Amino acid sequence: MPTATKRGLARTMQAVLVVLIGYGVWVGEPKTVTNGAAALAITFAPAVIERNYRVPIDPFLAFWLTTAVFLHTLGSAGLYASVGWWDHLTHATSASIIAAIGYILVRAIDAHHDEIVLPRRFFVVFVVSFVLAFGVLWELFEYGLDVLAATTGIEMPLAQHGLDDTVKDLVFNSIGALIVGVWGQAYLTGVGERALNRLPLDD
Repeated sequence: MPTATKRGLARTMQAVLVVLIGYGVWVGEPKTVTNGAAALAITFAPAVIERNYRVPIDPFLAFWLTTAVFLHTLGSAGLYASVGWWDHLTHATSASIIAAIGYILVRAIDAHHDEIVLPRRFFVVFVVSFVLAFGVLWELFEYGLDVLAATTGIEMPLAQHGLDDTVKDLVFNSIGALIVGVWGQAYLTGVGERALNRLPLDD
């Protein structure tokens, strides 16, 4: 997909997020406003990092991130309740983002520290383990929000929906991680190398 197309689609998703935020304000839905505002802020993170820290962000990664938060926001606006598989889609997509970040981080360590040698097969194991650990922390975070909501009576933007839902979330997190670990390395290696070559890192 051409870079211009990716950026155009990302801008379209950002515009839809703005509309969702406005809709949430209009109908008095704080959950939609909170999720939409948080998602919109995240979509601008790659541009802020590039501008302020001179760290190059591949256009596809920026598009990937925007898609993940966009899908989650649509789910919070009603699709989670009306489309049974939407939650599975967003978990797999979000997990793939976490997996990509984990892969690039460990690839940076491997490439810039001669005393550390990581076998290629290790990357798949690391990516899956990294996502599973993050997923467990996320579920604990949601559980904490549930406890806080029950204590204060304030509706939270995130919530758990029972043990079955938690297990399914972790399963689809694993699927997203496996996709990146097995098939995403070829692309991410190139992305990571292009970014690392432009950073002022010492060997």
